[in-house]
Amino acid sequence: MEPVTDTFARPLHDLRISVTDRCNFRCVYCMPKEVFGHDFEFLRRSQILTFEEIERLARMFAGAGVRKLRLTGGEPLLRRDLERLVAMLAAVPGIEDIAMTTNGVLLARKAQALADAGLHRVTVSLDSLDDDVFAAVNDVGVPAARVLEGIEAAAAAGLGPVKVNMVVKRGLNDTSILEMAGHFRGTGHVLRLIEYMDVGASNGWRLDDVVPAAEMVAAIGAEWPLEPVESAYRGEVANRYRYRDGGGEIGVIASVTQPFCRDCTRARLSADGRLYTCLFANVGRDLRGPLRAGASDADLEALIGRIWGRRGDRYSELRTAETRESPRVEMSYIGG
Repeated sequence: MEPVTDTFARPLHDLRISVTDRCNFRCVYCMPKEVFGHDFEFLRRSQILTFEEIERLARMFAGAGVRKLRLTGGEPLLRRDLERLVAMLAAVPGIEDIAMTTNGVLLARKAQALADAGLHRVTVSLDSLDDDVFAAVNDVGVPAARVLEGIEAAAAAGLGPVKVNMVVKRGLNDTSILEMAGHFRGTGHVLRLIEYMDVGASNGWRLDDVVPAAEMVAAIGAEWPLEPVESAYRGEVANRYRYRDGGGEIGVIASVTQPFCRDCTRARLSADGRLYTCLFANVGRDLRGPLRAGASDADLEALIGRIWGRRGDRYSELRTAETRESPRVEMSYIGG
């Protein structure tokens, strides 16, 4: 199969695979406890793709041009024996890079096994070093030290430099920006500041809650002077900056104030096998049904090609009252 492009000539290069819709955090910007409480019905095991089904679909996506895979959730480390899936995906022809995004709580005991299986990199979510602030964000009382332990274990296992994602919400954790920058300066890890996004429908997003990327860069730059760094490849989501004194890099992901839709090369596969062509999508196309109904590789490749070929998503460039009010899938379901 030839690599495919969408209606804006954007190639399909990256696939984010959600391996579970469950999480051990209840972050207020993603899985608020009042929505995802004890009575929330998560997917049943029979609904979730098996490792063998994920591996087969990964081969089909590789044939369509995908070179990078990222395992997400929910929290991917809640999926038992995840290192077995990593080893299966590492053997898929054409796949050059396998990464994972995690909250880091279970990473210390899993990092080495994941690295040995073929995982290349990890991105860890950490929204503050202040335990009171961090507990207010994750809403389950987990201290920052648990996450820091996972970051160091990942680096020791060869999964670094670790990217540390910090979603910034005004009035919640914006006062933690300088402390986070100072902590990770000189460590080799890369702090990435993410504008609070209107993903899903349960986080009560308001534009007033967004701290613009320019404001975050200015705050850090006033303390430690920065200079911009060229993007490493088309579709890189973070604008990169380096400390002028050699203290390393930071990144900012500004999908609200500086949309990057025109270079987006990412598709998302939900845990139950639905293909989403945008983080802000409201509809996913079912791949699990044809897969379990006996579709051939050629059938699946053609289906993936048709879905991507018709893609015209550019939500962040539009972001009007009309688009914001349309129903959207939750980030915990398809991964961030």
